[in-house]
Amino acid sequence: MPTSSTAQAPALPHAGSGLQILIMAVAAFIIVTTEFLIVGLLPALARDMNISVALAGQVVTLFAFTVMLFGPFLTARLAHLDRKKLFIGILLVFAASNALAALSTNIWVLALARFIPALGLPVFWGTASETAGQLAGPGNEGKGVSKVYLGISAALVFGVPLGTLAADTVGWRGSFWILVALSLLIAALLQLCMPTLPASPVKAAGEKQTAILKEPRFLAHVLLSILAFTAMFTAYTYLADILERLAHVPAGQVGWWLMGFGAVGMIGNQIGGRLVDRTPLGAMVLFLLVLAAGMLATVPLADNRVGLVLALIAWGVAYTALFPICQVRVMQAGAKAQALAATMNISAANAGIGLGAIFGGIGIGHFGLQSLGVIASAIAAVGVVLAVLMMRRR
Repeated sequence: MPTSSTAQAPALPHAGSGLQILIMAVAAFIIVTTEFLIVGLLPALARDMNISVALAGQVVTLFAFTVMLFGPFLTARLAHLDRKKLFIGILLVFAASNALAALSTNIWVLALARFIPALGLPVFWGTASETAGQLAGPGNEGKGVSKVYLGISAALVFGVPLGTLAADTVGWRGSFWILVALSLLIAALLQLCMPTLPASPVKAAGEKQTAILKEPRFLAHVLLSILAFTAMFTAYTYLADILERLAHVPAGQVGWWLMGFGAVGMIGNQIGGRLVDRTPLGAMVLFLLVLAAGMLATVPLADNRVGLVLALIAWGVAYTALFPICQVRVMQAGAKAQALAATMNISAANAGIGLGAIFGGIGIGHFGLQSLGVIASAIAAVGVVLAVLMMRRR
């Protein structure tokens, strides 16, 4: 294992660190948006390729499962590389794969274009916070990390509606070309503005780090994240289709509805972040119940605009709140090895995203689009039961 680069001290911050952290935040936004943008493109993409939305939705599963399976391994293997070179390389890979997606003529080429960037996303996500801390300097690590995670949070919430709006204006292929241009732009800015940032020294406590994987309670927390994200994405993967086909929202307005869903959901991000510090499992139970109520109510209220808006507000607030709640909860449970715990939650989240797209597709195929709220809420209920059992056995 290389040691010459990893033994160096982190680069000291300087006057340009604020700009560099901003560039990192934008890079994080682009990279995470690449994963979620396609959810908003599914209806248009399916029509253009003459395939079902359920089949198109499986490229969401492919991306998520690739992150889940390869993320921890690739992050560990590439952690010794110079951060500047690593991030530029990842952005160039994203530019090339998004270009391939824009040029794809069938589902198989699109699947390849989704598989490739999925290998790089967890590597960036797993190392970006450490790099932001290096750039910010001693005493300001938290501020630097929070700015980068703001880019990630914005992508999680607004990636889908931005994709939908872009599809309405420049087409779904144009959406991928925009990501190509942005990836190349940020790669160039990193090359010009980012100092050389060696990785932190490799810790020789691998066995101590992995010890948490033998703790039943930690594994239960990871399982709870899988259930939560499965419930969330069983319905959310197909929300654009629900709005268009069941609520009869004009295709050109769906993106704005999704944008409102995300904007209102940012309230949940704030509430969830506060509650999780007080009672992690209690916050899970609360927001899983709100999530289930919102998803269940959306279909029967689809023809009632006021009722539909209220249902989507409940759904959106709970959906966004569960992102930080799951991340903090799992990291607290794995306090002995927080970096590994954070990576495990990312893998758990992507397992849930992939399973959600599968279950949603199966539900559409067998019971119709209107069944998604019931299926997703049933999965959320399983999560509530698990969380309550964990609270009783604390």
